[in-house]
Amino acid sequence: MRKLFGIVSAIIALTLALAACGSGSSGSGSGDGGTSSASDVLKVGASPVPHAEILKFVKDKLAAKEGLNLQIVEFTDYVQPNVQLDDGQLDANFFQHKPYMDDFNASKGTKLTFLQPVHLEPLGLYSKKITSLDALGSNATVAVPNDATNLGRALKLLADNGVITLKEGAGTAATERDVTGNPKNLKFQPLEAAQLPRSLDDVDAAVINGNYALEAGLTPAENALVLEKAENNPYANGLVVAAGKEKDPRVVKLAKLLAGPEVKQFIEQQYKGAVIPAS
Repeated sequence: MRKLFGIVSAIIALTLALAACGSGSSGSGSGDGGTSSASDVLKVGASPVPHAEILKFVKDKLAAKEGLNLQIVEFTDYVQPNVQLDDGQLDANFFQHKPYMDDFNASKGTKLTFLQPVHLEPLGLYSKKITSLDALGSNATVAVPNDATNLGRALKLLADNGVITLKEGAGTAATERDVTGNPKNLKFQPLEAAQLPRSLDDVDAAVINGNYALEAGLTPAENALVLEKAENNPYANGLVVAAGKEKDPRVVKLAKLLAGPEVKQFIEQQYKGAVIPAS
């Protein structure tokens, strides 16, 4: 009898162990979205302004209706949100445009996918020392972003406004070596994008990304000496995921909400032209 009781106990223990192993595979994301529940927390990295603000609007006003549990993680740089997305600490991020992501993939060996454009933050030239582009003097120092895509974008902004000329075909990958005309003999000072607003006390002017301008209390439509145009602009910021996660049902829901009319209206009313909906 005691032997039979021992056999029965062993069978029950084995059954419970197998059941526990079987339940451990649910709730985590997968490439096809097959094992990820839409109610699972979706952890999204974002720059504070305007990206995290837009996500907070989605979280507070829209996510519950879609059964989306959104967690927002804020970053003040352009590197860690991609590093943490690539290594699985984040499910998605929202801070960058596709040219920046493509360059990051090429230089860092990451495999990230641009999923959904959301808005454009016009790049602008700002100054505390002059009030018009014409007042930019000879031998002036202009701070520019030091990452490859935004540097090319900054130089194009100056070229489009007649300050410099660039080698034909330089495109978004333009560097200082592509400057073929510099009549004012401007000196370019590359800095990390987040540092550019603080550089305004030390340089004659700075080309600043829209999100960092907003964080610094600048109003692009009013304070920029010149501002990037939205028409045919490839630099729309959008939702990015690790390759293979495009069909995660949580990501699909968030992408749909970010492209929806409610978010478009929020961007237009909140930022009054400083941030422009992508569609």
